[in-house]
Amino acid sequence: MLVIFDVEGVLLNAEYLPVLAELKGPETMKEIWDITKAGINGDIVWEEGLRRRVYALRGIKYEKAKEIGENLPIMPGARELCKALKTAGWNTIAVSGGFTIITDRLKNDLCIDKIFSNELIFKDGLLDDVVINVTSDKASAVMPTVKEWGIRRADIVAVVDGANDLKLFDISGFRVGFCPVDIVRDKADEVIQTRDLSLLMSLLRKKFGKDSL
Repeated sequence: MLVIFDVEGVLLNAEYLPVLAELKGPETMKEIWDITKAGINGDIVWEEGLRRRVYALRGIKYEKAKEIGENLPIMPGARELCKALKTAGWNTIAVSGGFTIITDRLKNDLCIDKIFSNELIFKDGLLDDVVINVTSDKASAVMPTVKEWGIRRADIVAVVDGANDLKLFDISGFRVGFCPVDIVRDKADEVIQTRDLSLLMSLLRKKFGKDSL
């Protein structure tokens, strides 16, 4: 059994780049939020939007970027949920269009088994560029691991919020929208409307049986 989580807006109760943009002032904050929302809603090519946002934030110091990333709030209920999943023997994957600077901590904070994310590039201690390892086709990032672990589609749960996560629904037997945009809500088997990940536990018991968790 496997749960695949999106990160920003699901495991983390924040979007990293809009928070980082506060260091650049209100005009850059608005620009970053506008591009972020367009990407989440599927209104622009997601990879293009990611590069535009990173380029708008060039020059931010690594120390500040790292400090902000390490202090993004964990989603309410995430620790309780992940502890229960681990105890019950579930596998967990986090796949993010965000960056290692925010996702690495989840291995310890939430005991996530495998994490896939992009990487910010700093030159001389200043933000310069991005290496995109995870595209809008997040399924392509996780499928080699899913095959290696031998997990059937019927035993995969995807928990996501944005349009750039939809490819994960294609490889999942149980699709959950977490405070999602409309297109995700329409395609989800179940929707959690409250920002509390522990609510997923009752949905998993309903779907897979009370002894599953």
